[in-house]
Amino acid sequence: MKQIKLTVNGKLYELSVPPWETLVEVIRDDLGLTGTKEGCGLGECGACTVIMEGKAVNSCLVLATEADGKQITTIEGLADGDKLHPIQQAFVDHGGFQCGFCTPGMIMSAKALLDKNPTPSEEEIRRGIAGNLCRCTGYTKIIESIKAAAKNMEGK
Repeated sequence: MKQIKLTVNGKLYELSVPPWETLVEVIRDDLGLTGTKEGCGLGECGACTVIMEGKAVNSCLVLATEADGKQITTIEGLADGDKLHPIQQAFVDHGGFQCGFCTPGMIMSAKALLDKNPTPSEEEIRRGIAGNLCRCTGYTKIIESIKAAAKNMEGK
């Protein structure tokens, strides 16, 4: 077992984990934050996307020990109490989800994109979510949601 410290959604956690445990397992199983989904376990679907040190990462590919000392934001860390983050609200308002399984990862990828580029073009949005797969939609509503979020967040 290895001792690690993670700051997740602004809260410091000290954990003892086996060296093979992934970050998504720690987030879901040890911390009880189940908004982050594990889809493929191979880093190909993006359902497990979280923001680590300001960058969108597939948490199924990150060993928990690699995240030692890092700042991590999950989907649960975006809302302010009962008030949804503007990206989350845009997904609700513009139908950017269907079954919802990919939605947390899509939103986290969109957040990382908008943090770096608050006014992305449609092509930049498409590239920003390229690592996230959705089996329910044609991505049109997802892209519209991200465009709306960018517009709503301008100047904030």
